[in-house]
Amino acid sequence: MSEFEKLLESYQKRINEKLEGLLPSDGSILSDAMRYSVLNGGKRLRPILVYLVSELGDVDDSSIDILAGSIELVHCYSLIHDDLPSMDNDDLRRGNPTTHKKYDEATAILAGDALQPLAFELLATIKTQDANKLAIIKSLAKACGHLGMVGGQIKDIHSGEIKNVEALDVMHSQKTGRLIQAALETSAILSGLDISEINALKVYGKKIGLAFQIQDDIIDIESPPSISGKDQRSDIEQDKITYPSIVGLEKSKSKAKDLSVEAKEILQPLTKNTDNLCDLADYIVSRRT
Repeated sequence: MSEFEKLLESYQKRINEKLEGLLPSDGSILSDAMRYSVLNGGKRLRPILVYLVSELGDVDDSSIDILAGSIELVHCYSLIHDDLPSMDNDDLRRGNPTTHKKYDEATAILAGDALQPLAFELLATIKTQDANKLAIIKSLAKACGHLGMVGGQIKDIHSGEIKNVEALDVMHSQKTGRLIQAALETSAILSGLDISEINALKVYGKKIGLAFQIQDDIIDIESPPSISGKDQRSDIEQDKITYPSIVGLEKSKSKAKDLSVEAKEILQPLTKNTDNLCDLADYIVSRRT
């Protein structure tokens, strides 16, 4: 295992321990479903981005943990809803039954509904200036709203209307990229980075967000459930529009690698050590899960 992989593992362990304490644990079916949906593994990419950016500045550890946890709660809520029969209709998530399969569809919907406001409730407790706190809350709200993640989700539902790569990029930038950008932007705000650094990180986030989604499309074709933890070829079975379906598998792989290179180039002018963020851009397009 490389030093960078060890770092990723340490951040995954850190956020998993934090999430244990952030989630309700009153023994109710709703709390159980929330905990099941969040604590059943995962790459924890978005919290890792929060932690990697925090390395570039100065920030209170407890506040950065809450920020990382809040963003992961929003992500997990989106996964619960993505998996529903009315959306992607998936049976597996992270190698386990999806929430609506483990419980039932109504419980899954409500578990997702509960995770999103919990994230914003937690954000209100972070230790920073009021202006920074408001900027962080606004960034995350915009990222998961009608022009962000939810806007991308509805484009995905109606993906049959997508006819070219440009339209597909817009969908991916909203559904996947905006929350990734928000993880970078909010951590940069909390860590005291300047506006030029924040803007560079947002562009970097747009690049790796699209690369991440293209790699997901590739994984759907190439990785069996035993490796990916998800239903294989579900995109093809549902006749969804993906990068491979438009440009082919090899061009999709090339595009993902190009985006990784471009993302690293964006970071070059920054005076701080961004080696870990560069390593992450490579990791995103080399993963198989």
